[in-house]
Amino acid sequence: MKRLWQNMPLLVVALGVAALAAYAFWPRPFEVDLATASEGPLAVTVDEDGRTRVRDRYVVSAPLAGQMARIELEPGDEVAAGQTLLTTIQPVDPSLLDERTRREAAARLRATTAAIDHANSRISEAREAHESAQHEFERAKKLVKTNAVTQAEFDLFEHAERRTAQAVRSAEFALQVAQFERELAQAALLRTEHTEGGTAPLEERLEIRAPVTGRILRRMEESARVVEPGLPLVELGDTNQMEIEIDVLSSDAALIRPGAKVLLQEWGGSEPLEARVRLVEPAGFLKISSLGVEEQRVNIIADFTGPPEARAALGDAYRVEAQIVVWESPRVRKIPAGCLFRDAGRWAVYVASNSTARLRHVEVGHNNGLEAEILDGLAVGDRVIVHPSDKLADGSRIAPRTQKY
Repeated sequence: MKRLWQNMPLLVVALGVAALAAYAFWPRPFEVDLATASEGPLAVTVDEDGRTRVRDRYVVSAPLAGQMARIELEPGDEVAAGQTLLTTIQPVDPSLLDERTRREAAARLRATTAAIDHANSRISEAREAHESAQHEFERAKKLVKTNAVTQAEFDLFEHAERRTAQAVRSAEFALQVAQFERELAQAALLRTEHTEGGTAPLEERLEIRAPVTGRILRRMEESARVVEPGLPLVELGDTNQMEIEIDVLSSDAALIRPGAKVLLQEWGGSEPLEARVRLVEPAGFLKISSLGVEEQRVNIIADFTGPPEARAALGDAYRVEAQIVVWESPRVRKIPAGCLFRDAGRWAVYVASNSTARLRHVEVGHNNGLEAEILDGLAVGDRVIVHPSDKLADGSRIAPRTQKY
């Protein structure tokens, strides 16, 4: 007995060491981040950079050879159709012009006359399409109140009405340009004709005025110089009538349909702008990415849907970040996409149940990279593990670190 008491300190130390060893090697619970399955809106988008561009633009060129005066207007200056003087040209002496020049001037006049006829035809077609779209839009206004058409269908009717109205404006713009070109062609032809007593009496200088109302986008020539027929002088356009050009991968373009909603971020304003896809161009093109990878790309053309005042700060060829919505739903069951992993060829998650991780297979619907739709396998309110470790297994003990989502 006395010996036992003498060895008691050693026994206490041995038991302490054994307890510390057991504690050190005892399996500890995995610290995990948890998220809760919830219901809410979900949208799948194609995200790419885009740029704005003036939809209707016109390049004013020299109608005949001569000495051009300096162009005083600057890019950004506003011009009015038929009122703003762009420049003047002192034509060469008609007696120095040959028969070929006169024939070319006459041919240009005939071509501009044909262009006017074509523009009038386009206006008639555009107005008929717009009247039809207006009728459908007014009908949809009444039906949406009784839920006979969905909000998505109503948005498509509204977009069609705006798109056809824009087509009418574009056709009218083309008619203005054609009429302006005919006037210039007539003036150029007169300066190549002779009268019996020599050249016809003409004004000394040919005035070139703005054919359309808008702004000067670019000035290709500035200083006074001798010009030849067809030399580009200035480019005009209406910055209130702009569209967005977005190039996407051809595989993504196959998912995009005309009428799809587009959200424009990082354009310089505090609020995102909205647009609608008007056209998915039928032909693609090859583009080399920043990493040197060859990519087949397709241009997507979208029209702004809001008032021009909301995007007044935007100009031609400005960069925007575009999110093209290819699918959306106002209410789905969803979880963070980082909860999902593959197990035996199926999607799976770890569900937190009484401090234990339980493996559960789920059926996944749409996934936008941040959130995933859950069709089956989870209930609203279930807590799931975000970014589970590969060391985690079914039945592992877990301790929640925080609930971040």
